[in-house]
Amino acid sequence: MTAPVVTADHLSKWYGQVIGLNDVSVEVGPGITGLLGPNGAGKSTLLKLVTCQLTPSKGGVRVLGEPIWGNPPLFFRLGFCPEQDAFYERMTGMEWVTALVGLNGLSESEAAEAARSALDTVDLLDAADRKIGGYSKGMRQRVKLAQAIAHDPELLVLDEPLAGMDPIARRKVIRLIKDRAARGRSVLVSSHILHEIEAMTATILLMHNGRILAEGNVHTIRDLIDEHPHQVRVRASDPRGLARALIAHDDVLKLQFEDGAVVLETDRPDAFYGRLTEAAATGALGEIHEVSSPDDNLQAVFDYLVK
Repeated sequence: MTAPVVTADHLSKWYGQVIGLNDVSVEVGPGITGLLGPNGAGKSTLLKLVTCQLTPSKGGVRVLGEPIWGNPPLFFRLGFCPEQDAFYERMTGMEWVTALVGLNGLSESEAAEAARSALDTVDLLDAADRKIGGYSKGMRQRVKLAQAIAHDPELLVLDEPLAGMDPIARRKVIRLIKDRAARGRSVLVSSHILHEIEAMTATILLMHNGRILAEGNVHTIRDLIDEHPHQVRVRASDPRGLARALIAHDDVLKLQFEDGAVVLETDRPDAFYGRLTEAAATGALGEIHEVSSPDDNLQAVFDYLVK
């Protein structure tokens, strides 16, 4: 039997009177595992415990077969891409990634070479010498991912890595994650968007209110979630032209405008996202800057499951 890459044993974390994680016991196997749940479900808390950024209030966690707390050499085997930004804004992308990779014990030349390779992998090499303060939301996401993969970690931990990316960048990052698994690396990735997780892996942990609600194959919950329309927000250069093209398809149920964006509901997300990615690649619907999905529909499903 293959050894788990993460083992949580009655793991709990509370912040004063607020419970962030509640008595979680789970084993995460090799390959790609998706952590799915609405905002506030405890996903980020679990990932911060796995990467030793938080200490447990109760219980323990082992990573790659070893205890994570008080074990600094284990950090060299991990890569972490946080949801929140934390940059030195006046550094260039190249300077920032090189500095962080150097913390893994690489020489200056080795760190620079690893940083350049990682920035190339996330298609950010052309902006490597620009200051991070001038990066767009999607570029900031990609430079965070570059620092996480630059030292080729055995376990890559990603917290909402696709947030703020355009459809083309999302597709490339999903391919990158799958390629790492194909090379024998493991990935633990969180999202509140089912379609994102399903594009990466069929193995999921379903989280709600600080607990693991279910684990296993994503297809076991797909039919239930698809009963609820998916809400998608698309920020584009020509929202009205985009809206005219989208509303022509019968999988788009309703549509409204926000500042510089279109917010819509679809009952066939696979078809919709596929069409949107193709349009972004060809430029047929103008420039698409960002795609995001509020978790209202997923929250409704979790409320139903809990009841």
